[in-house]
Amino acid sequence: MTNPLGASGTTTFTARAEIEIDAPPEQVYHTVSALERSGEWSVECTGGQWVHGRPGTAGAIFRGENVRSTGVVAWAPVIRGTWTTESEVLEAEPARVFRWSVLNGARGRQESVWSFEMEPNGGGGTRLSHHYWLGELTEGLAKIFEGLDEDGRRRFVAEWNEKLNEDIRNTVERIKVVVEKN
Repeated sequence: MTNPLGASGTTTFTARAEIEIDAPPEQVYHTVSALERSGEWSVECTGGQWVHGRPGTAGAIFRGENVRSTGVVAWAPVIRGTWTTESEVLEAEPARVFRWSVLNGARGRQESVWSFEMEPNGGGGTRLSHHYWLGELTEGLAKIFEGLDEDGRRRFVAEWNEKLNEDIRNTVERIKVVVEKN
């Protein structure tokens, strides 16, 4: 994914995975746009609730509840245990795209964007793509980078990108199971 916010042009992290799901795009969209259910498939988000706007629509805000184990990039000063984030839905086009941006403490959009994109695969199913893009550092990542030297930053970016790609692969595999069993 290129810069979905049209901002700085910087890309710090990017991850993407695709999977074929034996269900129509409408059904896949109905599942992935229900962020309160994300604990069924996400590696870190355990669920949450809609706190502003009409759930699942552009402009709506979701407060996600997250958990991270101590073993994730264990040497780096990242959040461990539980924490919350708020995200604003940027695009919500049924059977096509569901995209959101993680907000900062003042509810401003950060260059931290997650998305699901669906397209018919020609056989009655769906090709689901899950993307993550980070441009400028978020508030939390900026604090982590402050405590690292240049080698530490390079190491963190490499290991965090690896973690993100693995998480996204696991997420689409879990979504496939959730959607196909319904």
